[in-house]
Amino acid sequence: MLTQTRPVPAPAPPLAAPRRRLAPVAAQALLWAYAMVALAPLALMLLNSLRTTGDIAREPVALPVPPVLESYAQAWSQASFGRYFWNSLLVTVCAVLLGTAVSVLAAYPLGRYAFPGSRLLAAYFIAGLMLPIRLSVVPIFYLLDALGLNNSLLGLILLYAASGVPFSVFVLTAFFRQLPAELAESARIDGAGEFRIFGQIMLPLIRPAVATVVIFQFVPLWKEFLFPLVLMTDKSKWTIPVGLSSFFGEYGTQYGPMYAGLVIATVPLVVLFLLATKQVVAGLTAGMSR
Repeated sequence: MLTQTRPVPAPAPPLAAPRRRLAPVAAQALLWAYAMVALAPLALMLLNSLRTTGDIAREPVALPVPPVLESYAQAWSQASFGRYFWNSLLVTVCAVLLGTAVSVLAAYPLGRYAFPGSRLLAAYFIAGLMLPIRLSVVPIFYLLDALGLNNSLLGLILLYAASGVPFSVFVLTAFFRQLPAELAESARIDGAGEFRIFGQIMLPLIRPAVATVVIFQFVPLWKEFLFPLVLMTDKSKWTIPVGLSSFFGEYGTQYGPMYAGLVIATVPLVVLFLLATKQVVAGLTAGMSR
């Protein structure tokens, strides 16, 4: 007796397939919309920097037709913006390098060695994150005045370097602590000293973390306004944020040079992000996985 076999029906397509295809498209559309909104102020700043103050006053939002560089010349030469730029660059770079160097040297023993008082010392650095430095403007003013560093770029460098140490020590200690102990033990068996283990083995392994703390120090210091305004009475020692305030007058605002100054102030940040984005993303994702 022959048995009839029924054809097996083809499996129905999953109902959720269209949703799965639309999800990446919707996510990309949302990201592009956010990018457009975030870049709109930058585009307006760049376009208005190529226009004169009179054109901006008559029509705040318009294309620079024809584009002019008159505002850049006024900001760079007449408003002494070149001097402000170099002051900001000197203060920020020196403060970041000094603060990062101190933080690396402090984070390495805290992350790799157990010694009496290490937890108390780590808690001391973390406490620095809880205290806003802007609340201590008056004590800092009197301290720098007693040290003879008031109204000097060196005083501002030391202040900025110290302000970035708690956050940098907190991040770098976590990265040093996660490195395998076998690396240091193998190096000691091969005859390497502690300074060589630190400089040639451990420090290169946390390079993404160092790049991350450099970026996170550089950006807020570059745009810091309060301390240069309070501590710098000499106009030739102003930084860019304080120099931008000179474009605001009692009887009017120089919109063209102001936008040009904003573009000049933004260029180093853009260059820094383009150069260090890969290291920063690596450092952040490594920190998230821990």
